[in-house]
Amino acid sequence: MQPTVRKKPDAAQQLAFLSSHRQGSRDIDFSMKRPQFQFDLWCFFTIQNWVLDFGRPVVMVLVPLEWLPLNKPIVGDYFHMAYNIITPFLLLKLIDHSPKTLPLCAVYLCIITFVMGASINLVGDSMNHRLLLSGYQLHLSVRENPIMKNLNPPSLVDSFELLYYYDENFGRCMWYIPFFLILFLYFSGCFTTLKEEKRMPVSAWLLLAPSSLYYWYLVTEGQIFILFIFTFFAMTATVMHKKRKGLVPDSNGLFLMYSFSIALVLLTVWVACLWNDKILRRKYPGVIYIPEPWAFYTLHIRDKHKL
Repeated sequence: MQPTVRKKPDAAQQLAFLSSHRQGSRDIDFSMKRPQFQFDLWCFFTIQNWVLDFGRPVVMVLVPLEWLPLNKPIVGDYFHMAYNIITPFLLLKLIDHSPKTLPLCAVYLCIITFVMGASINLVGDSMNHRLLLSGYQLHLSVRENPIMKNLNPPSLVDSFELLYYYDENFGRCMWYIPFFLILFLYFSGCFTTLKEEKRMPVSAWLLLAPSSLYYWYLVTEGQIFILFIFTFFAMTATVMHKKRKGLVPDSNGLFLMYSFSIALVLLTVWVACLWNDKILRRKYPGVIYIPEPWAFYTLHIRDKHKL
């Protein structure tokens, strides 16, 4: 009787088996490991958002015009350039620390789109600041602004409307949609079976207020309430779906969920306070009425300080 000869698998087959085994093991066991709150990443992420995004227009207002000519990049422009470099890096680091393996093609496509959209917004914000220094009113539309009515030839107004269209439509969509999509993809992996991880550490509570306030600013200034609320509903649906499988959000997932929830409360208070503002109502005539903070500034604060 001839003995049976077992065929030894080649190296490629062994590598494929080990790779698939590790991949499956990570996806299956990620909920069994004790997750840790990524304080360093969230802290750096929050600080750079406040300094480079929110702080950008503040610096533009505070820095004297004599320091940098308007025909050259100013301090706020450099802040925006730094934001366009640092934020994609932090988003990639965030995805890299996700307990669950995420689709890399989707992540890379989101990062590329994010950088392009933020770059379009860089040009729009830079021009917007120069128009503000010339008397442009953010609470008015392009054609209703007094400085636009004096332009010659009048067809130049069409060029400024095109600039604002690129900034407020293409730029913001290509910037914010990938941003929130990456946060949602990361959130979808932040679940665990460990009951003790249903609470956040003290470090997470310390970051909760500035993080929530920044999301409020992002939604109001970016006019992206629909995108924000859809992301929040998707996160809530994910929590309900995972709960049926015995999984609960870990400390990182709770941090994101609480940040979005508090931001939604702040949005409600903001809209309620400005509900009867007739001038801002003309600027935002749609069903969803969420005034921009800088439109409120040019209408109620800047002109009073001039007086």
